[in-house]
Amino acid sequence: MSEGYDVLLRDGGIAHVRPLRPGDRAALHDLVERSSERSAYLRFFTGGRSTAHTYMDRITSDAYPGRALVAALLGRLVAVAEYIPIDDGSADLAILIDDAVQGHGLGTLLLEHVALDAAEHGVRTLVADVLAENRPMIKVLHDLGLDVARRFEGGMTHIDIAARPTERLRAGIEARDHEAARASLARLLSPRSVAVIGASRDERAVGHKVLRNLIDGGFDGPIHPVNPNAAEVAGLTCHARVPDGVDLAVVAVPARHVLEVAEDCARAGVAGLVVLTSGFAETGQRGVEGELLRICRSAGMRLVGPNCLGVVNTAARLNASFLPHRPVQGRVALLSQSGAVGAALLDRLEVSSFVSVGNKADVSGNDLLEYWEDDPGTDVIALYLESFGNPRKFARIARRVGRKKPVLLVKSGRGGAGGRAVRSHTAAAATPDVAVDALTRAAGVIRLDDVHELIDTAKLLAAQPLPRGSRVAIVGNSGGPQAMAADACERAGLAVPELPPGLFHARAAAALGNPVDLTADATAGEIGDAVAALASSTEVDAVLIVYTPPFGSGLEETRRAIAEATKTATKTVLACVVGHDDLIDGRVPSYGFPEQAVAALARAVHYAEWRRRPAESPPVPVRVADRAAREIVEAELAASPGGCWLSPAATTRLLACYGVRLVESLDVNGPDAAAETARRAGLPVVLKAVGPVHKSDVGGVRLDLRTEEDVRQAYKEMAARLGGEMTGAIVQPMLPAGVEMIVGGVSYPAFGPLVMVGMGGVLADLLADRAFRVPPVTDAAAMLEELRCAPLLHGYRGSPPMDVQELADQVTRVGRLLDDLPQVAELDLNPVIVTGDGAVTVDARIRVAPCEPPPSALLRRLR
Repeated sequence: MSEGYDVLLRDGGIAHVRPLRPGDRAALHDLVERSSERSAYLRFFTGGRSTAHTYMDRITSDAYPGRALVAALLGRLVAVAEYIPIDDGSADLAILIDDAVQGHGLGTLLLEHVALDAAEHGVRTLVADVLAENRPMIKVLHDLGLDVARRFEGGMTHIDIAARPTERLRAGIEARDHEAARASLARLLSPRSVAVIGASRDERAVGHKVLRNLIDGGFDGPIHPVNPNAAEVAGLTCHARVPDGVDLAVVAVPARHVLEVAEDCARAGVAGLVVLTSGFAETGQRGVEGELLRICRSAGMRLVGPNCLGVVNTAARLNASFLPHRPVQGRVALLSQSGAVGAALLDRLEVSSFVSVGNKADVSGNDLLEYWEDDPGTDVIALYLESFGNPRKFARIARRVGRKKPVLLVKSGRGGAGGRAVRSHTAAAATPDVAVDALTRAAGVIRLDDVHELIDTAKLLAAQPLPRGSRVAIVGNSGGPQAMAADACERAGLAVPELPPGLFHARAAAALGNPVDLTADATAGEIGDAVAALASSTEVDAVLIVYTPPFGSGLEETRRAIAEATKTATKTVLACVVGHDDLIDGRVPSYGFPEQAVAALARAVHYAEWRRRPAESPPVPVRVADRAAREIVEAELAASPGGCWLSPAATTRLLACYGVRLVESLDVNGPDAAAETARRAGLPVVLKAVGPVHKSDVGGVRLDLRTEEDVRQAYKEMAARLGGEMTGAIVQPMLPAGVEMIVGGVSYPAFGPLVMVGMGGVLADLLADRAFRVPPVTDAAAMLEELRCAPLLHGYRGSPPMDVQELADQVTRVGRLLDDLPQVAELDLNPVIVTGDGAVTVDARIRVAPCEPPPSALLRRLR
């Protein structure tokens, strides 16, 4: 159990959870005193409060044998949950909740956390004896999502709970986390009342601009300007302090006053704080920002910012920002970590809501994904991020949200190699940006290179239905741009099929195939008729109109014809009106150039394909010796606290724990020992130096040595060439030829582990033919099919097919190893020789490094 963390409750409140301390004794006695006789009876049976007080003395004594968590709400200890292990692998479970906070989900959350901790410490079964009349507690235990067995005896329900996490528990935790996150943001993004703290009479001041935007935007709830030095601002009566019970407070005061203002808001019971003020972590003041967050969390307030533009909800007519223009209502929800980027996007996008998260001290993209998932006014979610707080959680949420609504992402900071030196092939290839790509791809997130692509794609997805396939009809009045559009479709993997004869007729046309060139003389009516015919055809999935003004009937009349022709269309329709970016009739997105339109359409097609695929199944369990593996890693780090490359023997033992097949390797030290070992193992053999990371680059590998003298001479030459870098050697049998692959992994502190598979051997870096996944790997076979070298595995030009299933199994097992052992910083299996009879690793390198264990994906907590 960690030192403590904040959690969200079902109603959006914030509690602080931490391990029990001996100093909690007085607070626990107060909790007992506040409990009703009924609650004391249900928890302590006939002993009631008297037994409860005695028990609180016991659990805070030095002799207490159990493990316990306490929870505080608004600074007061309101709950304790515990388990006491018994020698048979079971543990007694108990919980006491303040009467005043029952029904808010705190008991369920504490039981989740206690059960996870118990499982981690080897407890197999949690045991609870509950009075049969205590139906609420019996229901809570049953609904946790763990496997439960019950029996009744003498008015008592004896409940055995299997501590091992289940898929039902995962699903329950995800649903409860979603409900809590939404509730915590409801009063912030849809407030009933707003206070502007720092509402100046100076029209140039930020506080005045926010107040003016709220008034001019038509917010229909109470607006409270807070300025102790003014009686009235913008026609509204000023307050010296924030009034009690305000839902949202927008803070626009100098940085030196922000903490004092936050304390005032905490005392007033404000639900959410938006701090526009800069001068916090972005200027090195991390401690001040941390204290601001502490104040907000202790009071149950969610915090947006600091150093942000504000928040907007167009449906609620809320413009709590200092944006220069009023955002236009639409169907795109927008988050931006950069104020400048956010303002630029709002000039081009129609939005349902906008949140400028600034320094992202509290409210993050993960929170907003949870909120927007069920927002009826949002069809598309667009994110501009500069950093991830919890990227693995982002991927889990985005994968679920993406099944309902597209999630678009521009992530800046693509450059760099992770800020640390790496030496393995995998780590050199799997940069942090590659990790972002793997995360977003697995989650169905549409990752974009820049804000122009985000605008183009959001415009299409917000206005048009998803394409049912990849077949595109191109129709218009200009052959050149239409040919460019067709070329772009081919490059993007979209089909431009031949159209059936007789689909439509035109007075004059250069081509009625596909693209359909109606020529520059085509009237608006002719273009409209062709568009209507294509939009109703079953032969295509999308229609791209390419029109070059001012030819034909002119721009405005052609736009009207397109609008009329697509009024009842149920398939995807978009346009390239050369030189014009906008929306036709508010429904048909129009792009200035053909490549723009095709790029947006291709993203929509690929996203729709992802959404039609079945949701990923849970990973198939593989038999592993994970406890033995942890012992190996812990022993290596105990010997080398700063981390190290594992010896060949330790590498072999660790991989064997996960069933990864390695060729037999025999350690040798000296030319004569190498020759003798080769004789016993059976010639021909391979001799490899121990020490260098990339042995082939420095002459540290000799293949197909057929005599003892060959082996002896090879060792001598190798030792002379490498000198002190060579610390020994290994002898391996010479394997039959096959396809050389690489399987590897790398772990970055910010992103966790990443698995790679690709073309291996000495060509691994040159060809750069690789596929990546975030473990657990559930689609290893699909990873292999993404590779350009995939035909080699299936039998290329008469060669026999390889054992692809065995290779895929090795990839899955490496993913499990990386998921289980965060201390494995780099792992290379290169090459893995794949033949028709299996996949065998002939060279393996593993580097371990100390690291903080990642938080459990099942542990509900705020970052």
